[in-house]
Amino acid sequence: MRRLIFGLITVLLLGIEVLIALFAHGWVRIYLGDVLVVILLYTIVRTVIPNKQILWFIIPSVILVFAFAVEFLQLWGFCDRFGITNEVLRIIIGTGFSLTDLACYLIGILPCYLTEFLITKRKKQV
Repeated sequence: MRRLIFGLITVLLLGIEVLIALFAHGWVRIYLGDVLVVILLYTIVRTVIPNKQILWFIIPSVILVFAFAVEFLQLWGFCDRFGITNEVLRIIIGTGFSLTDLACYLIGILPCYLTEFLITKRKKQV
């Protein structure tokens, strides 16, 4: 049941991210999109990964490291170095490094840590 809920949240967040990419401007596109993208990645992972007994902080930490790695690839000029010209891929990967993006990822991952902590705590009580 929990995977279904995460799957539904994933679809909702993906829709919101697409709408932000297509129509949003200003702080919504700049900040909210980056906050939501790590939550989207988290819900995707929680939809796919069964509810195995793992430490509560592992999944959010891996997602945060992945988001940071992608951001640092932007600093390195990944798209340009590999000749990626497809506009959709350039938007998904990103082409400009920003410390603000890193801060947004940190903010976005906080509810994921909280969710994992609460799920683990609830499992121990049952």
